[in-house]
This record gives sequence, structure tokens and C-alpha cells, in this order.
Amino acid sequence: MSVVVDITMSIDGFVTAPGADVDHGLGIDGLDLHRWALEGDEADREVLQRAFDPTGAVVMGRRTFDTVDGPQGWGDAVGYGARTDPSATPPCFVVTSTRPDHIRLAEHFTVVTDGLASAIEQAAAAAGDKDVSVMGGGALCASTIAAGLADELVLHVSPLILGGGTPLWADVPRTALELTGTVSTPQATHLTYRVG
Repeated sequence: MSVVVDITMSIDGFVTAPGADVDHGLGIDGLDLHRWALEGDEADREVLQRAFDPTGAVVMGRRTFDTVDGPQGWGDAVGYGARTDPSATPPCFVVTSTRPDHIRLAEHFTVVTDGLASAIEQAAAAAGDKDVSVMGGGALCASTIAAGLADELVLHVSPLILGGGTPLWADVPRTALELTGTVSTPQATHLTYRVG
């Protein structure tokens, strides 16, 4: 079992475009960041499949949860891993200080109010021998790296310069990474690193 931080970012280090909110989870026109997952070629689809198959549980932050559980979020059209079958969604653990009033997709989510380490521990128990994927948002992914809780970092670098939005690397100390894999497509450069 590994803890894998897996996130898409622009070349200038943003994981959303400006204007991210519940209705615009990736910001205004931010969906272009994930064009590789939604419209990519065979190599992009293989990258997505290789990320999905070993995932036994997912950890996400509150803003990401509010988006994916919101009215424009996951459903029959798109779910976890750009899947259209909601039953394929692994259990998801939401790191938050305040419980949401309502959870639309309650069968998929567990709310964790006692911190990131607890969420990863609970996710690892649910995942069994499969991996825990930390999928966002940017602050949660950065916190996972900064706290030394990640074993692997998978970055999907989209060929966009956004000039603003949600930064990925705010408040992350110097961290040694070892490049273990690269896949380059017209829609993204997929980089895999061992952390530490």
C-alpha cells in the first residue's frame, strides 16, 4: 500500500483557474486542465487506468468535496477517475473541520474532522492492500507532501499557463523527489516521483 498524491496542474503550478467555487470547481475555463483525462489519447487513457486500478480509497479536502458532491459534480456522466459508472468509485474520505449539512453521494463519502493523518489512516484501512490516492485540492496535496505522508507524487502537467488560480506548492518545504516515470502526450506530461 502506498499513499499517492495524484493531481493535475498547469505549467505555472496552478490546480484550478481563477474563479474556483462550487459551480466552477476548476475555476472559470479550468476544465482545460483535465482535457487529458476527458479527451486524451490512448496513452492518456492508460495513465488514467494505471492510476485507477490500484486505488483502494481516496482522500480529498472540503473544497474538492463540495465540488464533486455538488449539483455539477460526480454523477452518471462523470465520476472518480473520469468514470461513468458511479459504483466504481472507491470509498472517499473528506478532510474538513466542519461537517457538511447534506451529502448527496453519501454512500461514497466519510467525513473526517480530526485531521489529514487520521483521514489517511482511515483510508488505508479501507483500501486494504491497495493504494490511497490523495486527489485534491491543492492545499491538501501540498500538506500531504509537507507532512511527509506521501510515498509517491503523480503530476499531470497540462500545457497551459493560467497566470492565477489555486497554487499547488504554497508552503511546501524543500522535498527530495526521485523521478520514476514519464509519459508525454499532446494533452499532458505525466510525471511520477518517489517522495523522500
